[in-house]
Order: sequence, then C-alpha cells, then structure tokens
Amino acid sequence: MTTWFKRNGIHLAIIGLFILICFVYFLPAIQGKVLNQHDVLQAKGMQKEIMDFREKDGTAPLWTNSMFGGMPAYQIWMRFPKNVTTYVISSLKAIFPSPIDTVLLYLVGAYFLFCVLRAKPWLAAAGAIAFAFSSYNFAIIEAGHANQALAIAFFAPLVASIILTLRGHYLLGGSLTSFFMAMEIRSNHIQMSYYLFIALLILVGIEIYHAFKSKTLPLFAKSVGSLAIAVIIGVAVNTSLLWTTYEYGQESIRGKSNLKTEGDKPSNGLDKDYAYAWSQGVGENITFLVPNAYGGSSVGNLDENSEVAKALIGKGVPVDQAAGIAKQMPTYWGEKSYTAGPFYFGATICFLFILGLLIVRDRIKWWVLGAVVLTLFLSFGKNFPLVSDLFFHYFPLYNKFRAVESILAVTGLLFPILAVLAVRDLSEGKIDSKDLLKNLKIASYITGGVLLIIIVIPSLLLSFKTSTHQSFVDQLTQAFGDQGIANIVANALISDRESLARMDAIRSLVFVAIAAGLVWALIQRKIKVELSFILLSALVLVDLWAVDKRYLNNDKFVEKQDMVFQPREVDQLIARDQTLDYRVLDLTTPDPFSSAYTSYFHKSVGGYHAAKLKRYQEVILKQFNNAINEDVLDMLNTKYVITTGPDGQSQKMVNRASACGNAWFITNVLYVKDADQEMTAINSFDPRKEAIVSEEFKPLINEKKLGTTTNASISLTSYHPDHLTYEYTAPNDVIAVFAEIWYTKGWNAYVDGTKIPYFRANYILRGAQLPGGNHKLEFKFEPASYYTGENISLAASILLIVGLGAVGFKEGRKKKEVA
Repeated sequence: MTTWFKRNGIHLAIIGLFILICFVYFLPAIQGKVLNQHDVLQAKGMQKEIMDFREKDGTAPLWTNSMFGGMPAYQIWMRFPKNVTTYVISSLKAIFPSPIDTVLLYLVGAYFLFCVLRAKPWLAAAGAIAFAFSSYNFAIIEAGHANQALAIAFFAPLVASIILTLRGHYLLGGSLTSFFMAMEIRSNHIQMSYYLFIALLILVGIEIYHAFKSKTLPLFAKSVGSLAIAVIIGVAVNTSLLWTTYEYGQESIRGKSNLKTEGDKPSNGLDKDYAYAWSQGVGENITFLVPNAYGGSSVGNLDENSEVAKALIGKGVPVDQAAGIAKQMPTYWGEKSYTAGPFYFGATICFLFILGLLIVRDRIKWWVLGAVVLTLFLSFGKNFPLVSDLFFHYFPLYNKFRAVESILAVTGLLFPILAVLAVRDLSEGKIDSKDLLKNLKIASYITGGVLLIIIVIPSLLLSFKTSTHQSFVDQLTQAFGDQGIANIVANALISDRESLARMDAIRSLVFVAIAAGLVWALIQRKIKVELSFILLSALVLVDLWAVDKRYLNNDKFVEKQDMVFQPREVDQLIARDQTLDYRVLDLTTPDPFSSAYTSYFHKSVGGYHAAKLKRYQEVILKQFNNAINEDVLDMLNTKYVITTGPDGQSQKMVNRASACGNAWFITNVLYVKDADQEMTAINSFDPRKEAIVSEEFKPLINEKKLGTTTNASISLTSYHPDHLTYEYTAPNDVIAVFAEIWYTKGWNAYVDGTKIPYFRANYILRGAQLPGGNHKLEFKFEPASYYTGENISLAASILLIVGLGAVGFKEGRKKKEVA
C-alpha cells in the first residue's frame, strides 16, 4: 500500500487540488446553498407527480399526467435500477454537492485523458483545468442543463479509453471504453454524445489511413474489434434508456409529422428553423480568444460609468435612472435570440493551440484539426448552412437535435488537447530550439496581431451592430419619444460594445504575452520543466476563472427553500377538489405550453418539455394558437382555467362545468380518412356525444353489438399515473372515450383482467368498445422497451463489472511482478 501511494502520490495530490479548487469556487454549495437554475426549477415542476408517487410507493411511475395531458416519464425522470451506471452517478452525487460533482468529473476525466496522451502530471492538470473551466461548461451548469453537463464530463475519459485501445491495450482500453461509453449514454443527453461520436469518426478514419500506410491493418482490426465489443456492452448497459428513448422519439416532435395540409409536410425530424434557432455566428468564434468581443451575455452588464449612462445623464436623465436604463441595454450583438455567455476557451489555450498547429507532429493533431473544422462548420447552422444542411438532410439522426451551437462543447475539448500536446512536445527537447523559437514568434504574431487589431481599430474586424440594429433604434425612438436621443443612445451602446471588446482584448494580450514568455523560458531551459507546468496550470486557471465568474458566481446561489414553487391562492383553491383526475389550463403565464409551474400543483394541459408528443404539439398549434378550442378543453377534462384578475396582478379560477370527465360513453362515431380530417373534425364537435375515429381503427368497432347508453355509467375509481382503474355499468356493448393521451408503446387495456383492443379517438385520446354488464376496466402502462430493456441492461451490467474486475486483477498482478 505504501508503494502504491508513492507511485500515485502526484496524481492524488493533483486530484486533491482539483477538489480544493471546486470547493473554493463553489463555496456557497459547501454552505448548503443551491444554484438558482431555471431549468432545474422547471424540472421540479415536471417531476413533482413522479416524485410524489415514488415517495409513496418506493418506485417511480413510468408515466405522468402532470403535463401535456400525459406523457411517458422516460425523458423527465427515470432511475433505471438494473443499470449499474445509475449507482455510480448517484454515489458521486451523494459525496459531493451539485455542481461540484460535475466539475470534478470534468477535471478528473480530462486529467485521465491528458495522462493517456503522455503529458506529465502537472501539464495534464493544466489541460484538465482548460477543458473544465471552458466558459460554456460553466454556462450550462448555471442554466441548469445538468444532463448535458454530465455528458460533456465523460467526453474526455471516453476519448482516452478509445486511444488506449487503439494503442494496443485491448483489455484495459476496451473495458474502460465500455464503462465510459455506458456512463456517457447514461448521462441521457443523446445530442452531446452524438456530437462527440461525429468527431470520433474522424479519429477512426485517420487511424485507418495510418494503419494502411504502415501496413498494420491486422493490429488495427484487433483494436477495432475490441472497441466494437466495448461499444456493444456500453450500449447494452443502457438498453432500457435507449430503447424507450428511441420508441418515444418516434412519437415526439422529433418524429414524423402526422399532418400533410397547410404546409405541414411529413418530416422525420425537427423543423430546420427550430433546429437552427441557436446557431453560432461565423465571426463569433473570436470569443474563443476574446470573451467580450460580441458583448458577453444577453443580460446587460453596463453601469453608470458606461457611455450609454453618460449620454442619458447628458440629456438630463437622473444618474440612478440612467444607470438602470444602461443595465437593460443589450451588450450582446450576435444573431442569437439569447445567450448566457460566449464560448471562451482561454487566451492562453488559443495561443498554444496555434503553436500546436505549427509544431506538433503527432497524428492526433490531424484528428484535432479535422474535428475542429467540422464542428465549427456545423455550429454555424443557419449562418453558414452549406455543411450543416448536408448533415441535416442526409446524416442519420442529425435533424433530431436543436441548438447546433452546442457542438462547440466538443471543440472546447479539442483546443486543450492540441495546446497540451504542443507544450509536451517542446518540453521534451525533441524539436530543434531554433525551429521552436521561429514557430513561437509566428504563433505570437498571429494571436497578438488579432488582439492588437481589436485593441487599436476594433471596427476593422467587428461591426458591433446586429442585423436588426435599425429596428432596435426604432424601438428606442418609441421608448424615448425622440429620435435624436435614440440615435445618441444607440451610438453610445456601440461605443460601450467596442470598449468591452477592447478591454478584453487587452486582457487576453496580457495572458498571451505571459504564456509566450513561459514557453520561451521553457525552450531556453531558463525554468525547470515541472515548474513551468505548474505555472501554466495557474495561468490557465486564473484566465478562465475570472471569465467564468462573470456568469456563474456566488450571486447565482440561493437558499434551498427559495428553489421551490410557491402556491398561489388560486392553486390552493383548486387543490381542495378531491376528484381523482382532472386538468388545469393556466393562462396567467406568457406561454402555458412552456412553463412547468402549473404541473407542480396540478395535472396541466400545458407544461414544459423539449420533446412533447407530436400529436399533442399539433393540437396545440391547431387548436390553441389563434383561439382556445373549448371542445378540446372539454375532451381533455379541463375542469379549471386560471386567468388573470381585473387588477392584472391577481389570479382567478374559472370552473368549467362542461368538462367531459375522466371517461364517458358516446352515441355516435364519425370515421375520417386521415390525420388532417381528424384534426379538422375536432375544430367543432360535441365530444360528449361524438367520437372522431380514423378509418384504420374501424375493424376494432363492431357496430352490430352497440346499443343504447341509457342507464350506463363509468367512473374512475383508482388513480395511479401508470395504472388507471374504472368501474362501469352498461346494458349492452358501448363505446367509451377516455380523457387520456393516446400512446400505443406500452398502454394496455383490460376488462376484468382480459386484455382488450382500444383505438385512437379525437386525435389524441383513447377509446374502446366495452362489453355490456358490470365490469372493471384497467389501463396499465407496461412498455416492453422498459421491462425487457431493463433485463438486458442487468445482464450487460454484470458483464461490464466482470470485465472491469478482470482488468483490475490483471493490472494488479502486473505491478506485483514489476515490484
């Protein structure tokens, strides 16, 4: 044990330093506070019903009726108890508070990668800090994108494991690839995993080329075989997650459209405008080097010392008022509708990246360069669609994802890789010092030259105006009532944007100069190698820390009790209703279909989710966008509508007596040919008497057996989100419509324990022909994708654990033999 500690002491010390760094940065988290994250708060609303039943039953339901009338719980909250990675993640969260757990994973995973790339420990630490503290990685934490951050955290160790396997460490690399592949997928952010895999395809392509060139294809084939087995195991561990996600994805807004008319064309993915909504500006990549080159975040950061404030004060506006107006001015001038902050990789890292392009001979450089170029082009989206459109239309699954700028998270890993390789190579003395000094000058001239231009004549590279600048000026004119003042303020804002860019360029130039001096000293052997690495780590940390604090700082933390939804008086009034299942439409929010507040307290017609069911989204667009269709509200059993009171501040409740209830018998069936006719038919109909049914379900209805609904009744007697029990009485066969959302991938209907067919009614609801008599009807959500998938996950988890155990045993024996 003593020998083990001596051998690994430096690694343990660095990991200890990582923990210390996280504790200092996130001191409020240590004090018991939590981040005030919008998406986390929304998630609490989404998950409330699931968590309530989990606390009551010990297991979470697979379905929730708390939003959008009802949807699977797969993409809201699922534990997947037979997946070993579930327990790895929960153990990490039990040890370290959020977001320390995630940032530590950033650091330790990247440190492992740089060690695999044969960087000395302190140099590996510098690379780990560069990746972990990249501004985007902190911005998504601040926004509450926990799954996305977790997926990014496993980028580096997965890449490291693949590289180990390609180097011939088949068992070690393969086992670790299985593990980190499983962890990456379990993070449950398929989009980020997908983007990483695009970059890895380039790595595999380069390795194939070199294997062919060096005539080592048999060895490469062995590596690929090991990786293939590893990937299969890693994927199999997550079978239940992937299967349910795929199944749900087919029925979600990422699946095929049901409507064909009025411009609604069949599609196998997202609308392109929606997918490209957050595209990186082509020139905006300058923020890799100068964080405020495009003004920073969409949240204003000007004060009373700004040019805007001074201009207003000069026009007689009081100082406090001028400062308040200045703070609201949009310093960000890119084309995104909103941004939490720029993609800043660090001036030091950008400089070393340029140097790496000049001096690194390792073939990994070509992977990094190729992947950087591709990810940059894909991030441009609508701003340079040439490459993006090719992927959107022809690359499998690419059109399922939105916010294409997020692929730059992969770029944020690639930049530090090449930067670290540059320092590694120049520190080893294998490159002629004259060549190094020459290339050092070139890298300094390139980065320093760009920075000097921004400092001296920033307008040469940057316009500091959005494409809608004139519209902004018109808005100011309307607000101030004076076009002259509007022009003065707009020009002052441009001056402030220039100042922000110039100050950050000066700041970056200082870091580049220090980094260049450190590299020069290292080349000239004026400084010890290990000390230079320590100083580089400190330089990178200071650089990125200061920028990250602009967006994720102590002010973002609040007391735990502040991160909960507070019930309003109207919510408390509705909660007195002890009816088992009814729905609420809240019209007091700007968009009831983009807020989970109501879902925290009630079963909502609206909600908040990025992947709603496609059919439900189509109903929202067709039946709620221009005017609210009361018939649709009735069939959804919308018992209450919350509206704004006469004072514009309070809320009032409207009790809708016309709501159809949980289930009801109808007297007439109107058959339609397709989804378009189905949608048109529910524009105006009496849902209590009539059901709109597609002709595809006609074989499930035997009209000869149908009789009168006189003296027939049906009621919901037991409610569980994924198990609904009704009792009914009918003198003969009847057709019932249920205020439950149509989803065939798991819902089964039973009458007295015998499975019966059911059909789609009214575009999004369920209907069934029921036999006469007194019976119990049950709807149970029993998706094979989950239950069978979980059993496969269990088998693969056991295989993964055995593989890791075998590696541990083998590596332990090796070290004993060496000792």
